[in-house]
Amino acid sequence: MTNEQYYDMIRPYEDALNLMMARLEVFNHSMYDRAHQKPIHNIQSRIKKKQSIEDKLVRGGRAPSVSSAKDYLQDIAGIRVICYFVRDVELLMKNLKSQSELIVIKEKDYINHPKPNGYRSYHIVLGVPVCYLDSQEYYPVEIQIRTLGMDFWASMEHRICYKRERDDKEEIQKVLLRYAAQLKEMEDDFEQYNDLRELPQR
Repeated sequence: MTNEQYYDMIRPYEDALNLMMARLEVFNHSMYDRAHQKPIHNIQSRIKKKQSIEDKLVRGGRAPSVSSAKDYLQDIAGIRVICYFVRDVELLMKNLKSQSELIVIKEKDYINHPKPNGYRSYHIVLGVPVCYLDSQEYYPVEIQIRTLGMDFWASMEHRICYKRERDDKEEIQKVLLRYAAQLKEMEDDFEQYNDLRELPQR
């Protein structure tokens, strides 16, 4: 894949990404009645780099070509949404999946079904329609939605373990699971306190 082929390929993925980012911003200021109750803390986005695309295709036994990337990769465009509470994640997911013009391609609920190492997040790949003068085509955008606590845990796990061979792997696994449980307990408590604050005054 040449640089020119890469930049031509990613242009519609950038369009799909921008459309989803705009939709998420609208959700953030319209999901709750009160302005100060915005459910999203932070939104991050990225388009997969050329080398990363090629490396992933090769690892999967595919040719590092434009056609292979289009056929086999669903995370060329990616968004990470950081919410405050699990309730916010659930509400955002409900709103996204109710949009008739979006297509749910794939989803994984790692919040209710964490990975063995303790990782928690909600992953969904949506087909986003990109309109041209005389046609419309869907492009996949992978969205990861998680809470602040889940993102902190995932960032630390990535920093400590990503692409590293460790002699203390089993010990690290136990530590990660323990901290994942502690963070979940903290999240549950904070969400409960937030709910109590929102009770109407008598």
